Amino acid sequence: MKAKEFMSFKNWVVVGDVLNKEKYAYKILNSLKTAQYNVAGVNPKGGNDIYSSLKDVPFNTEVVDLCINSIKGLEILKEAKSLNINNILVQPGAGSEDIFKYGEENNMNLIDGCALVELKNLGK
Repeated sequence: MKAKEFMSFKNWVVVGDVLNKEKYAYKILNSLKTAQYNVAGVNPKGGNDIYSSLKDVPFNTEVVDLCINSIKGLEILKEAKSLNINNILVQPGAGSEDIFKYGEENNMNLIDGCALVELKNLGK
């Protein structure tokens, strides 16, 4: 599977610093909203309209966009697996050997890619 194939899914969660306008997680979250995706933000710290964990998201998540440091990212990956969420888009800088190893060992679809690039390629 390639990153562009994830764009056919409509229910996304962006995990990272989604409240900081300077961060890519914020830009990705808002770009997906603008492109009419059903999307929520997750940050372990929580916040206004931001969930603190994947289990709190009130819809069936099809893709998790991992935009967080790899140590916290591995914990998010484990939570995703426990919730049967298997499609993970790993943004540049969010991956690690441990993350990809865990994904492979657990038959998850982990793809290196960038949602912003894929949205641009779709003309959105």
